[in-house]
This record gives sequence, C-alpha cells and structure tokens, in this order.
Amino acid sequence: MSNSEHRKFLQLAIDLAVEGVKLDRGGPFGAIIVKDGEVVGTGNNRVTSTNDPTAHAEIVAIRNACQTLDSFHLKGCTLYTSCEPCPMCLGAIYWARIDRLFYACTQEDAAKIDFDDSFIYREIERPIAERQIPGIQLMNDRGLKAFQLWQQKTDKTPY
Repeated sequence: MSNSEHRKFLQLAIDLAVEGVKLDRGGPFGAIIVKDGEVVGTGNNRVTSTNDPTAHAEIVAIRNACQTLDSFHLKGCTLYTSCEPCPMCLGAIYWARIDRLFYACTQEDAAKIDFDDSFIYREIERPIAERQIPGIQLMNDRGLKAFQLWQQKTDKTPY
C-alpha cells in the first residue's frame, strides 16, 4: 500500500475518535483494521458508554474484525489507530497476530490529557507481590488440572 493509502486509513481512525467524543461514547480514541485494502473492523472507545473498562478502540475494532472474518487471528491485517496503544491493547494486538500498526498520537500526547499508562508499564516490571494490586498464588495443583486436560486434548484448536 502507498503512503497516501495508509494516511487515508489512519484518517478514518482519527475520524472515529472525533465521532466518539462528539457522541459521548468514551475517550478520544478510534481504530480500524484493514485487510487486502478493505476495512474489516472499526471501533472507537466505549469505556464510559458501556461501563466496560476493556472497550478501548483497538479492542472494539479487533472484536469487530474477528467477527467479520470469522477468525480469532488477524494475520494479514493492519491496525490504524488514533493513538499509540496502551499495554492492554498492545497485548491484544499481539494475541490477534496483526501484521502491523500505524498510529497518530503518542503515549506522551495521551498522558497530557490524563490518559497516562506509564504506571501500568512500571507495574508490569515489578514483582507480582510488590505491585499496587498484588497477586497471590493459591491452589496451583488444582489449577494445573485444567492445563493437563488441555495438554491431553487431541481435538483442541491451538492459538
């Protein structure tokens, strides 16, 4: 794809961000997913309108594209988003196996308007027991039973 085509798709993501703000759906973020030059998924932030803290633009677009393509993998797809993805969205982008990502605004731009994810990046690097929300492991032996069943399953769909 040419640079002008990438700019066109990124503008669509920015337009979704603006639309979301105007319609009071949530934060100022928009995303689209493109495969073979066609838009297959769209999303804007809907955290406050759906009371779902995971309804970030990228997550909404990934869910939409997966439904459109009837697949949990988005190989061959490109994500265009109005802002550099947060840690949650970045994880989802990797899990979805999106090929590449274009974004307009940076983490620093988002932090200037009170969307600062830097504390999450710092928390990820800390030992689990020292995080603001500490993780406490219990019942490992019982939890491993589900893993063992999965490992033995001959008809599983790996992902």
